[in-house]
Amino acid sequence: MISQLRGLKQVHAGRAFGLLAAIFVLILGVMVALVALDQQRVLEATARLQEETVPEIIRYQRLARNLEQLRQEGERVFAAATPQARQQAMFVVTLVASHPSVLEHKAAAELAQQVETFLGDAMRQMTAGARDSGPVYEEWQRLAERVGLMVDDVSIQGINLATNDLSYVAEAMRLARYKLTAALIVAGLFLAMFVALIRIHLIYPLQRIDRALSTLSVDRPAPEFEPSTMVEIQSVEAAIGELHASLMENEAARHALEKLANRDGLTGLINRRHFMQTADAELMRAQRYERPVTIGMADLDCFKNLNDTYGHAVGDTVLRAFAELVQEVLRQSDLVCRYGGEEFAFLFPESSLDEAQRLAERLRSRCAEYDIRIPDGRLVRVTLSMGLADASDCPIETALRRADEALYQAKRLGRNRVELAAPVEAV
Repeated sequence: MISQLRGLKQVHAGRAFGLLAAIFVLILGVMVALVALDQQRVLEATARLQEETVPEIIRYQRLARNLEQLRQEGERVFAAATPQARQQAMFVVTLVASHPSVLEHKAAAELAQQVETFLGDAMRQMTAGARDSGPVYEEWQRLAERVGLMVDDVSIQGINLATNDLSYVAEAMRLARYKLTAALIVAGLFLAMFVALIRIHLIYPLQRIDRALSTLSVDRPAPEFEPSTMVEIQSVEAAIGELHASLMENEAARHALEKLANRDGLTGLINRRHFMQTADAELMRAQRYERPVTIGMADLDCFKNLNDTYGHAVGDTVLRAFAELVQEVLRQSDLVCRYGGEEFAFLFPESSLDEAQRLAERLRSRCAEYDIRIPDGRLVRVTLSMGLADASDCPIETALRRADEALYQAKRLGRNRVELAAPVEAV
């Protein structure tokens, strides 16, 4: 699993998300710059409107007002009842025709000059007493209509100036709004993508890691992880795999140490210390629930002579063979330990003296008939003597002592036999 994780394409989370953030900042910066340009255009158009367009509009309005006044004063020239009134109206015409706003506009200046000249001639004719002024007035009406059209054109030109600038400002503001909306959409999409990537590549893997750590145990197989592209996640997953392997190694070492601490190195049976701990707990349980339990002490007969005759290597072979026989004959629930040398201790849970005696007799009988092949190829046999004692109402030490006394009784009576300890009352 670790090698598979290491074989994946590796991406550093810091670099990946840093690159995404840089791209986002770049895109957002471009969008903001574009919006800023549009805002600058609006500011420039507003400034131009205030500094150029508005004065120009005022100039056009002033020109239109002067032209309109020029037309009205021309009407007064024809409508005046006295020469003084006509003279006053003509004076105003002259002033308006020479006004700077009129003179600045070429077409208006030419038209004003024509009006002034025409009205001057008309007034002289009327002063000279011309009787029929109808044709002159009709001509004036045509000229006045031209002045009116000029007023409309000038007004429209002023309005167009404002309209153009305002349209430019409105277009710039509309573009800025679109770009700002686009920037917000880009920011939203990026944030959504950023959150999704974080959930997929960081949060979900961390949740899987958390579940794996919470269930990490030597009783379970090594956790399997979905492939991840983030180096940091791969490192943590690989570390979890190595941690599980370390736990397995530690558990195996613990079992090995426990076996060394609790087992006899020669026979593989539990040792005396572990037997005493386990038997004491079993006796406490049996006595608490008033269940039968029996303790036994056994010894291989004439084992010293066997060692002296064949050597200690043969003695070790016999002890190992006897241990295998015990494990084959007795029940899984029965406890047996190498108590020391060729001496063995037994515990028969849920067994009265009679039941334990039957088990012990079966073991003794099988042992007496069991051929043990020694290293030189010859076969030897050993016999077994055992003493049994009821342990349902006494401490383990007392039960062992009584079983040991029964064992010596079996030795005195000729060996290769099972003896029961006398009841407590009879001792």
